[in-house]
Amino acid sequence: MEFILFLSKIDKEIIELINKTNHSIEENTALCLMNKKYAGFFKRKEKVIVICTNNAKVLGGYRKDERYDNHKTNINIRRALRHEATHLVQSCNNNKPTGVIKNIEDKIHEGKLKALNSSVQLSGNYEKELEAYVMEDKPRKVKEILKSYCL
Repeated sequence: MEFILFLSKIDKEIIELINKTNHSIEENTALCLMNKKYAGFFKRKEKVIVICTNNAKVLGGYRKDERYDNHKTNINIRRALRHEATHLVQSCNNNKPTGVIKNIEDKIHEGKLKALNSSVQLSGNYEKELEAYVMEDKPRKVKEILKSYCL
């Protein structure tokens, strides 16, 4: 799976934990073609996280050149993994937000509000999406809640 090339050490540890929960990860499925602005999905009933590497590369301006820094693509893929892993944790929590972040509305970056609203239209759950967007930038916290809620 190509997306692994873009991950940090802690994100690879998140993948190991996801595998221990009997969930799997797929890449660039047909679901990714639904809308190019999405870098990931969580299919709760199928116990599958989908990472849309091709979409994340386009969104991040990826260039196949060793001298070019693909930082935005790295961030897009890492955030997608953490976001969808948070939805997995919510699934382990009776399909509810965990509430691990206090004053959560104060914690979301203003630049993520448009994406949040788009995700809410798709999922229909503001609280779960808000938590997942905040957790995108908290890999250690994602790892912690995966352990405490799902293992």
